[in-house]
Amino acid sequence: MPPTLASLVHHSALKLTVRAGEERLATPVRWAHASELADPVPYMEGGELLLITALKLDAEDPEAMRRYVRRLGQAGVAGLGFAVGVHYATIPDALVDAAAEEGLPLLEVPRRTPFLAISKAVSAAISAEQYQAVTAGFAAQRDLTKQALSGGPAGLLAALAGQVDGWAALYDATGAVAASAPEWAARRAARLTPEVERLHARTPPASLVVGGEADRVELHTLGTSRRPRAALAVGTGAPLGTAERYAVHSAIALLTLTTERSRSLHEAELRVGAAVLRMLLAGEPEHARTAAGSLYGDLLDAPYRLIIAEEASATAARAHADGRTAPHGAPPPPAAAPHGAPRRPVDAPRPVAGERAVAAPVRAGEPPAGPLAALAEHVEAAAARAGEALLVVPDGERLVLLTADGGAAARACVGYAAALDQARTTGQAPAGRTDEPVMGLSAPAGPIAAATAYRQAEQALSVARRRGRALVEHEEVAAGSVVQLLSDDAVRAFADGLLRALREHDATGRGDLVASLRAWLSRHGQWDAAAAELGVHRHTLRYRMRRVEEILGRSLDDPDVRMELWLALKATSGTE
Repeated sequence: MPPTLASLVHHSALKLTVRAGEERLATPVRWAHASELADPVPYMEGGELLLITALKLDAEDPEAMRRYVRRLGQAGVAGLGFAVGVHYATIPDALVDAAAEEGLPLLEVPRRTPFLAISKAVSAAISAEQYQAVTAGFAAQRDLTKQALSGGPAGLLAALAGQVDGWAALYDATGAVAASAPEWAARRAARLTPEVERLHARTPPASLVVGGEADRVELHTLGTSRRPRAALAVGTGAPLGTAERYAVHSAIALLTLTTERSRSLHEAELRVGAAVLRMLLAGEPEHARTAAGSLYGDLLDAPYRLIIAEEASATAARAHADGRTAPHGAPPPPAAAPHGAPRRPVDAPRPVAGERAVAAPVRAGEPPAGPLAALAEHVEAAAARAGEALLVVPDGERLVLLTADGGAAARACVGYAAALDQARTTGQAPAGRTDEPVMGLSAPAGPIAAATAYRQAEQALSVARRRGRALVEHEEVAAGSVVQLLSDDAVRAFADGLLRALREHDATGRGDLVASLRAWLSRHGQWDAAAAELGVHRHTLRYRMRRVEEILGRSLDDPDVRMELWLALKATSGTE
């Protein structure tokens, strides 16, 4: 505690006497300063004990003393010390009355007490207070370090809350509360999530103070990377003192070390995860379990779902490189792979036409970046809060997630995609934004069906691109109509080319071959039913079908030809 006027008055060696302002003796003293200027205020900072002999003051003029004392009070001077026996035998009544009227403490300094002694006493008290604060800070650091080693972040937060006589909370990279002390502080900390998200947008290290004097909260980023991986909140009922500030800084340092260590472990876990996924896709679940150990709990044994995420801009780039045009950057059909084996190694670069790379691939085990990093952090935070195992593997320009079926991570992924779709629908998404993730979600699978789940997720991802959605589940692909898959521009271009000759024939007014072909195919080649639908004789319809064969140079007896023509008609039905 800093020295106060009361502590100086009670200092036995100084022999100070209170002449006015007794009710304000608890005022802290920042320094003791002697000045004989008629107006020393321009050289004061506030909180000083001003020592005078009234060498240049008319201390017996009531009006002059009122102005002098009032100005000192407005400047925040803690008190006034008047040396008697130098220019005045006693303190003039005009000064005493002015000090009493202003409420400014006035101390009488006896002749035998030099101003230097008062300055030394104040300096010694300040030094003692600072030493006590530093000592308490070191003690707090030792306690926090002990708690961090034995109880982890939760133990550290509990110790910090006790040190500052308040509460503390830890936020993850998404701004969600990961831990708090005491437990009730979780509700208070959750209300600060918007401020934490705003803090994460700043360049670390960054801090923010919110609330008022009675509910003051400090927010600090944790970590040394460009994107903070965590944040610390400290709530108190008053501004922090020196000892409390030491404790907070120690907690920030310890949590930063924990965060950076966790990041290194996380990167190592990504490399292990890539190897485990390769083994699963190669049909070697037993080897995958051996390599994983206890890292993923029972995730590899229970039913799981596989999610493949990709930036929409990367998809569009590949489509352009292949010379195709698609509304949402649809990729080429996936190459067939033997059952139980992946199409390619998980960490292999994904080639495009002409062997040109669309973008520098991310190595397996290297943390994702950009929108995929935001998605990974969101899903990882959900899994951590639920105590759920999760396998995350950067795969080239993609992100592969293995989550428990029906678990918190899978729900978080679906919710993340729903928020993206809603933002697009309501126009809240930034204009021209093409780097948001697009995701495909497989059906539930077991350890021996990882390769099947991977293909299912790729198929769902392909449909999500074509439909312009953030996420599609494989169940939707399997349960929906195949006609919905014909919306790709490349499919429509093929259909237009296949039917162009027939439409050009119809444009000359020499018959309605397209409508006749549609009716005949829809009636499964039944001449009478199709002719009745068209309102023509069946011989007329037979003639038209022969003309179709002649113009296309293909036989309608071939089931593959009939299938292609029917799909072409369905693909272009909305453009006619």
